[in-house]
Amino acid sequence: MEAMQQHRYGPAGECFRGLIESFPGERALLDRARVYLDLCSRELARRPVEPRTIEERLTAATAALNNGAHDRAESLARGVLAEDPRQDLALYLLAVIQVRRGAFDQALSYLGQAIAISPEARAQARHEIDFEPLRDMDAFQELTELPAPSGPGGPRKPRRTVR
Repeated sequence: MEAMQQHRYGPAGECFRGLIESFPGERALLDRARVYLDLCSRELARRPVEPRTIEERLTAATAALNNGAHDRAESLARGVLAEDPRQDLALYLLAVIQVRRGAFDQALSYLGQAIAISPEARAQARHEIDFEPLRDMDAFQELTELPAPSGPGGPRKPRRTVR
């Protein structure tokens, strides 16, 4: 009962199962244990399953960020990076979290890492409303400016004039 009152439904359910198995002849006890076991099972079924794959954790981190749960979003994003440091979305999310916390230098660092992995993130960052406080910073402008085209059709080198 103590485990159930503390919302630890898994261990509580195991205890109730143990009572049912240990005292098959105690009808009143069995009836109550079954009711409590059902309650534990219902509560466990209602709880969201913890995200396991990288994609699930990134989706959960994005949702947490959108809901203002910055600590949860950060924890999920850091967990993803611990498993795969080249996850640009996790780095991008950390950049947004840091901006919201006012840690602009840290935000720029994460954003720079995200763009280094996925240059497409630069276009998204240019339009990200959360990066508004960074817009006038030279470092942000450097990170998000379009790279100069190279190769055929790219900009020509200026000709030197011969005098």
